Amino acid sequence: MTATPTRPNAGEPDVDGTAPATTGATFDSLNPANGDVVGTYPEHSAEDVRAAVGRAQEAAGWWSGLTFDERGELLTRWKGVMTRRVAQLAHVVHEETGKPHADAQLEIAMAIEHLSWAAGHAGKVLGRHRVSPGLVMANQAATVEYKPLGVVGVIGPWNYPVFTPMGSIGFALAAGNAVVFKPSEHTPGVGVWLADTFAEIVPDHPVFQVVTGHGETGAALAGAPLGKIAFTGSTRTGKKVMAAAAENLTPVIIEAGGKDALLVDEDADIEAAADAAVWGALSNAGQTCTGIERAFVHERVYDRFVAEVLRLAGDVRTGSDSEAQIGPITLPSQLAVIREHLDDAVARGGRALLGGPDAVGERYVQPTVLVDVPDDALAMTDETFGPTLAIAKVRDMDEAIRRTNASRYGLGSSVFSKKRGAELAGRIRSGMTSVNSVVAFAGIPALPFGGVGDSGFGRTHGADGLKEFTYAKAVARQRMKPLLMLTTFSRTAKADGQLAQVLTLLHGGSSTLPKVPRRKRAKRTEG
Repeated sequence: MTATPTRPNAGEPDVDGTAPATTGATFDSLNPANGDVVGTYPEHSAEDVRAAVGRAQEAAGWWSGLTFDERGELLTRWKGVMTRRVAQLAHVVHEETGKPHADAQLEIAMAIEHLSWAAGHAGKVLGRHRVSPGLVMANQAATVEYKPLGVVGVIGPWNYPVFTPMGSIGFALAAGNAVVFKPSEHTPGVGVWLADTFAEIVPDHPVFQVVTGHGETGAALAGAPLGKIAFTGSTRTGKKVMAAAAENLTPVIIEAGGKDALLVDEDADIEAAADAAVWGALSNAGQTCTGIERAFVHERVYDRFVAEVLRLAGDVRTGSDSEAQIGPITLPSQLAVIREHLDDAVARGGRALLGGPDAVGERYVQPTVLVDVPDDALAMTDETFGPTLAIAKVRDMDEAIRRTNASRYGLGSSVFSKKRGAELAGRIRSGMTSVNSVVAFAGIPALPFGGVGDSGFGRTHGADGLKEFTYAKAVARQRMKPLLMLTTFSRTAKADGQLAQVLTLLHGGSSTLPKVPRRKRAKRTEG
């Protein structure tokens, strides 16, 4: 798919979802496997971005005026188009990222599931509902609802160019907002495809537009007058987005990097844990924010785990053909980062049992398994974003928790344990944890997705994700005269005394907390 470089009538919305461009500047999207040109796209200027946001502000008035059911019906129709054309979209993802078609299809399937959930649950989560006014304010009827913010800007990544941005786009649309999306300059075709197919369902209103370009285009969007901006990318760039957004007091969601750990307890299913570790570390060539980069393994099962990981990882094949399991490194500059991390690990005493510094080629990185890497090495502290896994031996899970939580990142994590999975998961400082699996949390639409620390803040997905793109509107309606008239200058001393009596009755006891009946302990099961 190649977008038209320039468009007539630049002030008018297009029949598709790509914003008009006022200049003839363009850039190419390249296939990372061979360097071929996949498509040519407009380099949207700051003026183009402002114009797109202006059109979106008008469209937001119409879109927010629809009912939840009406918006849900349109989003469901869009979901149907995406589903019927999944092979077409997967091909665009494959061409621009290099990932295998099957992995591209898996990513799209997850995005469709999340869009379906958002469309079907927005009304229940965000619609007006009653809350208790309390005894003192019993004369009032209290309600709260969640209103759309207007226009939401989304800046998406290249590693999961459908699933990740759709966690913001789909939920923002379901909440009643218009969206202006700036995809990565490495995957503009995916963004154009999404906006164009939405425009087939909603052709008369630019509710969802895409602007393409490099960092200047993203900076213009971050600095535009928006209701909110959702960014996925590096921590360093996330700080720049926040700085630009601060000029307009625009709130932000930041989903930044990760250094996710996998914990393997002594009672874990070692075969399952090793299989999950290999997938979590190597899938998408390791280019996953919630991918497994570190593994902390109980000393009693360490040798078995390492042997099984080596057996499985040794069979993973890199390439661009249909039989390859992982593809190239999409971002060329990342190759130098991966090489630096591997060189540093070996220089500090780490050992490469598979792969190593020589595994880094011109476009591909072969699977690499490291051991004995010190905790202050780059491969243990910084995001590598390549098909590497550093495995460390620990005395017990207390040590594993301590070393896991020493990271400045806190995005996802995984635990393998038959008896203590939930307990250990609760002790990890991360936004998400999978027990006896990896990245399962990302596939569950009802669960919030996001991190802490240098991994960012705010949440997409689930009810939390819907509320992120709204503001709470509280309404108190007097339905009868109050028993105590307190909000008046004609308040009497008698009313003050009665208030004091009510407060003492309600809150003056030694304990005002209601007794909670003790629950019977559930029988402990695996996980």
